[in-house]
Amino acid sequence: VLFMSSTEAEAVKLFANTYLAMRVAYFNELDSFSLVNNLNAKNIILGMSFDERIGNFYNNPSFGYGGYCLPKDTQQLLSNFQGTPQNIIKAIVESNKTRFNFLAEMILQQSPEVVGIYRLVMKHDSDNFRFSAIQEIMRILNDRGVEMIIYEPSLDAHHFNNHQVVKKLNDFKLRSDIVIANRKSDELDDISSKIFTRDVFGNN
Repeated sequence: VLFMSSTEAEAVKLFANTYLAMRVAYFNELDSFSLVNNLNAKNIILGMSFDERIGNFYNNPSFGYGGYCLPKDTQQLLSNFQGTPQNIIKAIVESNKTRFNFLAEMILQQSPEVVGIYRLVMKHDSDNFRFSAIQEIMRILNDRGVEMIIYEPSLDAHHFNNHQVVKKLNDFKLRSDIVIANRKSDELDDISSKIFTRDVFGNN
């Protein structure tokens, strides 16, 4: 048990979550570099992971960090710094925004008429999609006038943010020119040529 002031305890939470956000952002920037330079991000990450100081964990690229805690806590910590000199904390926040825009542009370059959004959730075996990263990609695509449909079994609604929720997976697959998925799934194997994902390890 650690005894500390309430302000120190809050700092523990904010710095811990911002460190995790930094790790997500770091591997996402590695993945962006790999995409631009036609490199295999998985090979690079596996090679790095042999270094025990880095380790083979929390290293799977994604569309960005999302959810309820990491975006909120990184923004809060950045705000708390105020006049304190810093570069890293601001860079973490900005890196996530850059990632969203970079991937959205890659999707737009394929000129799809209908973009399918496969799951709003952030992780496998989850029904939580509050502030998920894929929704930031959707926001950018929406601003560019792209038609989107959503497959999300945990949603009872017929629309989400003015986009149609398709209940049948086969209909969703047929109607989508490209399917963006934050995490891979075996049920998408039959349309692998349509899939846009940055999930290189097939895990959360």
